[in-house]
Amino acid sequence: METTIMCFLYYLFIAIFHFFGNSVYAIESPKYIVIQTELDFEIRLYNESSWISATSSSGTNSFEQSTKTGFHRLYQYIRGANLNSSKLAITAPILTRIPSTISSEVSYSVRMYVSPHFQGKPPQSNPELKLQLEKWKTQCIAVRKFNGYAKDDNINKEFEALVSSLNKHLDGTSTMMQDTSSYTIAQYNASFRNTERVNEVWINVSGFRTDC
Repeated sequence: METTIMCFLYYLFIAIFHFFGNSVYAIESPKYIVIQTELDFEIRLYNESSWISATSSSGTNSFEQSTKTGFHRLYQYIRGANLNSSKLAITAPILTRIPSTISSEVSYSVRMYVSPHFQGKPPQSNPELKLQLEKWKTQCIAVRKFNGYAKDDNINKEFEALVSSLNKHLDGTSTMMQDTSSYTIAQYNASFRNTERVNEVWINVSGFRTDC
């Protein structure tokens, strides 16, 4: 029963994305400026922002399952499972942090951007959801876009391709990457949308140049 409900809520989230139209810009997203563009990636400077995070149990080794499970908890939160009983807007993208080397001691985490209306002080989640509020400082993110579906069998290849591009184009400054033990997958589209899908691999590269 619990699995059925989780799947229903996950696909409801996907349907909401579809309802707002094909443009990802119909839903609130964190603000950034592009400070460097290459053929197969770009560097974005993101403003300070707040995120709600759901961390999976240690030992989970599936990106797809962790995303569904984490979103189930986040969806409850934005639908009123918080101490104010407030309803928050759906935002994009949904981020899933993935350990680059699978370990029983490293967990996946799923994040949702907090709507600007609540950026100052978002409501506290109900304790049973075990969510965390994360406040991000201004930071630079290397981003590689890829189409199709983000799945367990292709996300690591996209991560490796981004690392390879950084090593090639940043003349060794990719050693400034803050954390290569994990990377993030950003998802934007409805699951039943088969064309023009938008997924991204994110790596934090803050520190690789003075404006980061």
